[in-house]
Amino acid sequence: MNLVLGMGLQTRLALCACTALLLIPLGCKWQSAPDTRKADEQTLRELHARWLQAASAKNIDAAIAMYGEDAVMLPPNAKMSANSYAIRNAWKSLLESADSLSWDAEKVEVARSGDLAYLIGTYRFIVNDPHGNPVADDGKFLEVWKKEADGNWKVAADMFSSDLRGPAPVPEKK
Repeated sequence: MNLVLGMGLQTRLALCACTALLLIPLGCKWQSAPDTRKADEQTLRELHARWLQAASAKNIDAAIAMYGEDAVMLPPNAKMSANSYAIRNAWKSLLESADSLSWDAEKVEVARSGDLAYLIGTYRFIVNDPHGNPVADDGKFLEVWKKEADGNWKVAADMFSSDLRGPAPVPEKK
């Protein structure tokens, strides 16, 4: 106390101001954003079910509506589709050749920040070979979803690959 009294008025005021600034955070409750991961997971599962419904009905407009403006699609054995025109063409080709298509998201993980999520799962795609026999392609997928400024979730990246073995390499001619 004698130390404070021995100080000049300006020094005492500066010490009080610094002390107050240090104590203010202790009296405030830090507000963090609410944890919406459970609700976001449910929303993503519902969107995923709607997406499958659109694909099963071969509704290309509804299927590609799930993608964000800057989305990228990474189909197996094909070039990356990095714009809405290319994504539409990839889906058109996929839906035209499919007799049936199904998928299941086995894992949905939403970031604590609530603006990004990923889904991992499996798919089954059935097409007819040139002889009319059904051929099944089982595979896996990884999707990255992003919450847009308007609060809606959209696919930012969509990647899938087959579990089928690729063709044997062609031996080099000697």
